[in-house]
Amino acid sequence: MRNIIAIDLGSNSIRALKIDCKTKYTISSFHKTVRTADNLANTGEISRGALDRILKALDEINKKMDFSNSTIKAVTTEALRQASNSKEILDEIESKTGVIFNIINGDDEAKYALIATKYRLEKLNLNIDRFLLADIGGASTELIFNYRDRFFSKSFPIGIVTLTQRYNNIEELEQNISDIMSNVKEFSDEVYKTYGYVDEFIAIAGTPTTLASLKLGLTYSTYDATKIHGTILTKEDLDIQLNNLLNMSKREREETIGVGREDLIASGILIYRELYTISNFNKSIVIDDGIREGLAFNECAKLSIK
Repeated sequence: MRNIIAIDLGSNSIRALKIDCKTKYTISSFHKTVRTADNLANTGEISRGALDRILKALDEINKKMDFSNSTIKAVTTEALRQASNSKEILDEIESKTGVIFNIINGDDEAKYALIATKYRLEKLNLNIDRFLLADIGGASTELIFNYRDRFFSKSFPIGIVTLTQRYNNIEELEQNISDIMSNVKEFSDEVYKTYGYVDEFIAIAGTPTTLASLKLGLTYSTYDATKIHGTILTKEDLDIQLNNLLNMSKREREETIGVGREDLIASGILIYRELYTISNFNKSIVIDDGIREGLAFNECAKLSIK
């Protein structure tokens, strides 16, 4: 089969993509907030509620994409790496849906994110060889420093869901964010010291794409990934959009960024803003591609080799 369905079960969202490997044409895509890491910071486990949301989302994906006529590749990341009941959760998902998830490590996350990013940069006609790529997830954040044909990456257990649930309010998190991300700074400083500075800062995942959407005047219902790709966000943009979000009513926030995300984006902005400080950049390029795209392209490449 030349059609691939790539599924990325993240710590906050599940994203799926069905593509024709021969043409690289996107047949269908899917994204839904399932809050996989909900209460993980407190219990060490994936909750029953999270599992139910994941199962419901997979049923929706099957109805939209039809699992029966494609090769399915499914991966999951930090939340399942951390959870003490990950095997039980994935066994139940397999028994009820037939989808087999592979728990990947931070290195594989970086590889897939990098494949997708390089593909998008080429499509945008952006010739950037040296860049920092940041993937801000629900339970982890990955930093990838790309120097032409080599890269250096590290995954940190710092995510928008787990930090939101670890701290009482946004003010408390803001006071502690520099200490929380001190290991990120140490890694960044060491890479810069050894290999030199990069030319651009590129950001992927829900927080950057949501902020780009806000800057462009889009809402959850009018969101358009093709408009997001290549959007520039300055450090000032982050402060502006955080202030805008905090001044919205709950209903306005849900209409703007979606139900179940309004309490997470503020934490994501604090992580994102700290990354600007750590990396010595005042602007970043936002791309709405990530692990699912990289996974799909990687699997298609394997088919072409065969």
